[in-house]
Amino acid sequence: MKIPEHVAIILDGNGRWAKKKLMPRNYGHAQGSKNVEKICEEAYHMGVKYLTVYAFSTENWTRPQDEVDTLMKLLRSYMKDCLKTSSKNNMKVRILGDISKLNKDIKESILELEKASAENTGLNFQVALNYGGRDEIIRSIKKVAADVKSDKISLDDIDENSFKDYLDTKGIPDPDLLIRTSGEQRISNFLLWQMAYTEFYFTNTLWPDFDKNELRKAFEYYNSRNRRFGAV
Repeated sequence: MKIPEHVAIILDGNGRWAKKKLMPRNYGHAQGSKNVEKICEEAYHMGVKYLTVYAFSTENWTRPQDEVDTLMKLLRSYMKDCLKTSSKNNMKVRILGDISKLNKDIKESILELEKASAENTGLNFQVALNYGGRDEIIRSIKKVAADVKSDKISLDDIDENSFKDYLDTKGIPDPDLLIRTSGEQRISNFLLWQMAYTEFYFTNTLWPDFDKNELRKAFEYYNSRNRRFGAV
């Protein structure tokens, strides 16, 4: 079975999973966070080189404040846990998104995690935090405009390849496969530039229930696709 080099996942359905179990939504988010580590290990063992998860979008700030506070608390805990697991599993971690709007302690944890795992040679693991595809493109355009204004580059230097270097995903190949759990069939402002030719796989399975068998089903679907990239 051909394994996609880069897999992106929209982690959806934590709240509905908790509701089915008559538990608060925050319990679902906690269980969903635990599942991320399991899927990282399974994906790497199956041959995936890059895994990117959509953890918190620029739109998620509009959720009820108690839920946002819980997600930030989980994020703080996850950054500490990820520091240990990245070392244990030789995993290189990068954060995508605008971290400038996060609290100081979270930003410090992110920088510490990225620095500590920078030389690891196992799974390349990207976490999208305060991320939105449109926001990323606008931030990138501003960087390009600043470099043009300061004469670092000219307008003629700008093409698809050079623009990629201004994105949060600089140096990371575009996703081969997007997985979205919980039955929703949209990409929700995730990696808009990068997913021009990505294969999409949607499953009704809620994220906390997504396991190795579900991952294999996604890869089987990926193998059924004929990726022509616009050619015949």
